[in-house]
Amino acid sequence: MTIDYDSIKDDLYLAVNGDWLAQTEIPADKAATGGFTSLRDQMEDLLLEETQAMRQGEIGLDQPEIQEFVAYYNKALDFEEREAQGSQPLQDEMTQVAHLEDIADFQAFAKDWTFKNNDLPFAISVEADMKDTDHYILYLDAPSLILPDTTYYEEGHEAGQVLLAIFAKQSKELLAYCGIDQADQLTADALAFDRSLARYMKSNEELADYPKLYNPRSLDQVQAYSSHFDFTAYFEAVIGQVPDQVIVTQPAFFDHFDELVNASTFDQVKAWLLVKVVNSASNCLSEEMRQLGSQYSLALSGNPETLSQEKQAFYAATAMFDQVIGLYYGKKHFGPQAREDVRQMVVEMIEVYKQRLEANDWLSPETIAKAIVKLDAIDILVGYPDTYPDIYRQLKVDPELSFYGNLQAFSQIKVANRLGRYGQVVDRTEWGMSPATVNAYYNPSFNHICFPAAILQAPFYAIDQSRSQNYGGIGAVIAHEISHAFDNNGAQFDEKGNMTNWWQEADYEVFNAKAEDMVDQFDGLPFAGGQVNGRLTVSENIADAGGLQAALEACQHEEDYDLQAFFINWARIWCQKARDQYKQLLLSMDVHAPSPLRANVQVKNIDAFHACFDVQEGDPMYLAKENRVVIW
Repeated sequence: MTIDYDSIKDDLYLAVNGDWLAQTEIPADKAATGGFTSLRDQMEDLLLEETQAMRQGEIGLDQPEIQEFVAYYNKALDFEEREAQGSQPLQDEMTQVAHLEDIADFQAFAKDWTFKNNDLPFAISVEADMKDTDHYILYLDAPSLILPDTTYYEEGHEAGQVLLAIFAKQSKELLAYCGIDQADQLTADALAFDRSLARYMKSNEELADYPKLYNPRSLDQVQAYSSHFDFTAYFEAVIGQVPDQVIVTQPAFFDHFDELVNASTFDQVKAWLLVKVVNSASNCLSEEMRQLGSQYSLALSGNPETLSQEKQAFYAATAMFDQVIGLYYGKKHFGPQAREDVRQMVVEMIEVYKQRLEANDWLSPETIAKAIVKLDAIDILVGYPDTYPDIYRQLKVDPELSFYGNLQAFSQIKVANRLGRYGQVVDRTEWGMSPATVNAYYNPSFNHICFPAAILQAPFYAIDQSRSQNYGGIGAVIAHEISHAFDNNGAQFDEKGNMTNWWQEADYEVFNAKAEDMVDQFDGLPFAGGQVNGRLTVSENIADAGGLQAALEACQHEEDYDLQAFFINWARIWCQKARDQYKQLLLSMDVHAPSPLRANVQVKNIDAFHACFDVQEGDPMYLAKENRVVIW
């Protein structure tokens, strides 16, 4: 990329990425390209090529799970069989819904629907207890809605109205394709029920404050939510025992559950169940169903066309065997030298954080000491794990079943495995991402950070890049994830990952005030015809700010550091070209700020950025010192 150094004072992001943005076209089947997305595409193209070589026998299949992955992929690629079967593989589920005569029938149905991983008007999961992370506990949650966020259902939300019209058209056409009568009425009932659910559900902004999702309730309290559905019997049916308590993530929703799901609303419930499952299954059946079922997602993303059949099949196969194919990728394409180099960068970054905490001028010594204990306890996952969970060894393709039939069978195995963890000791070694994922994460409940192999490539990281470039790329990402341990959510978890208050009260008040400064800095910034929600994005913005500051300090420990190279690579990793519809979608639901703003806003808070590019008052990239937000 050609860099316009003269215009960095005007717009760092455009100075670094402007030529690329002007010359690059977004692929027709993609919502965006560049940065994370381009790396993901390159990685997927590589794996697709190697998977084809596996199918042809050009790459040996030395593990049974890789063999099953290829067999499942072959099933997904059998378009002739999928065309011949049409919607027939879905017939049993459509019949199940049709045979629901009243609310009483829903009890047994709910168990089977759960194991098939289909949508119900509530959701359950078994996860680490946020206050006792050594053990798994049962969570009761609200269901997934049709639209991306509850705000889309608000009166006068034009995008929401347009999207619902497209979803309604898609649903009617799918139901007609499946030979179901009264498609118009069923769709209208489904949409009416979906809207009724949205009235009592949290928005994405509210869900971003996840400590507030921890609401323990006794079994009697949960049962009191419904006079029509026996939650106690349902829990016993799906987890094999009656729980003492359940964590309810959205109590306000369940306070209204009885008025939402009852005998008088049951026709709408049935319609919603049917419309949901037909839409969900559409991309796994015939090509006509796949195209009909893509209208809504194309409207959301702005893509002019769907993925090819072959690429869709590949995505389906890798999603089912994600850890298997991820371990294959990690071991083959990510060397031990790079793994150790990145691990050392993480260790160095933790040490920098420790030094910054020790020099902190707004925390008490007591809080600093406990923060350092948490830093020292962070577990580091780099590249790929030693193996994948045993559950993948249970996935055996049945040649007699359709692709959709195998998908259902595998889903039931995975759901049973997840629910079967209830009451057991938590496995802290399990990765939450495949090594073939271009991303990274911090898990507050486990107090560990993970950097999959796929993100550890240029421009984020490369052995032949300068250390300054690497610190501006993967270094800032590493420090970003460490910062999540001390963002507005992570700060409420201790070194073991348990949600507990380890702060001095006065310190936490100061922290919250600084977090509000970060909210204010981003809130209302114009982007893509809308505005950034500073509260939705605050945790990621805190992590970006802390990560960039720590990475900068680590970079300056190098003898030959180059701050211009550091900041330029920071801007480069956020390079992205996206469709307007996709940008607008992300504004409403993504906890990250838009990429150009991540590149530009955070550097304005840093004195060294102003100094190394001689940014002065009056320059667009200038921010007065008193307005610079520094937390960590």
